[in-house]
Amino acid sequence: MNAEQIREAALALRAAASTGEFLAPLRETYPGMSIDDAYAIQRENTLARVAQGRRITGCKIGLTSVAVQRQLGVDQPDFGVLFDDMGYGDGEPIPARVLTQPKVEAEIAFVLGRDLDAPHAGLADVIASIDYALPALEIVGSRIANWNIGIVDTVADNASSSAFVLGAQPVKLDAFDLRLCGMVLERRGEPVSVGAGTACLGHPLNAVVWLARTMALRGTPLRAGSVVLSGALGPMAAVTPGDVFEARINGLGSVRAVFEPTSTGAAQ
Repeated sequence: MNAEQIREAALALRAAASTGEFLAPLRETYPGMSIDDAYAIQRENTLARVAQGRRITGCKIGLTSVAVQRQLGVDQPDFGVLFDDMGYGDGEPIPARVLTQPKVEAEIAFVLGRDLDAPHAGLADVIASIDYALPALEIVGSRIANWNIGIVDTVADNASSSAFVLGAQPVKLDAFDLRLCGMVLERRGEPVSVGAGTACLGHPLNAVVWLARTMALRGTPLRAGSVVLSGALGPMAAVTPGDVFEARINGLGSVRAVFEPTSTGAAQ
């Protein structure tokens, strides 16, 4: 893709987010589109949001399930950027206008206590840089119609992100078992997804190691205070206005996402 096409695709994604008129798959609109092209589109929209006054608060990691990677024909995760207007507190109402074909998944969030900027960061570097963990719910969304996505579609679309909710009780890494911690996600008390830490690349910190190396190589290393959503612990569940979801993760606690009951704007 040339620079004009990158800008065109980025603008189309922004328009889809604001109007709710979702796009045909980018991989079909731009045959031959590469993953590098997709990240260039993501970067274009990141710069646009920063120019509008948004603040980058961290990153999300996607495609941490090996089965999903195989489905999309890739052998590694992807990442998206988190902004200040995407974050919500435990139980804070989430307006329907920010949602785009929403689904929810339970994750472990990590908050960094110091910069993680080594080009080839290892597990020990990651552990030393993490201050604490929180239970989290990521609300994923797609600006591509009917979730008809391939790897380039989701990467360009900021890794299909929309919003996220963080629990309010920080937990140190040595206080629970990251790999074996069980998770249950409920919609109004009814289980809709179960999983464990091992579902996230075998261990959630494996995903963070990948992200740290990737961001350092791209010249945008993770900084102290960054929030890292490390990837889903179980299958995602579809969201409708008025839903209430609660995730409980053994040793880490719980977090709730409360969705406003009315549909406006892009959520229609």
